[in-house]
Amino acid sequence: MAKAATIKIRLVSEEGTGFFYVTEKNSRTMTDKMQMKKYDPVAKKHVMFKEAKIK
Repeated sequence: MAKAATIKIRLVSEEGTGFFYVTEKNSRTMTDKMQMKKYDPVAKKHVMFKEAKIK
């Protein structure tokens, strides 16, 4: 069987609130770590989220 192209990742807030989003990314086309600016409801503002492994 072939290896799956999409993997699940965890986007963790850089504010240190502990809030995170779970999403998928195509590991073949996006080889670097994903970074997105999304809303953190604990901090009540938009902040940068960085990719981390799901434990």
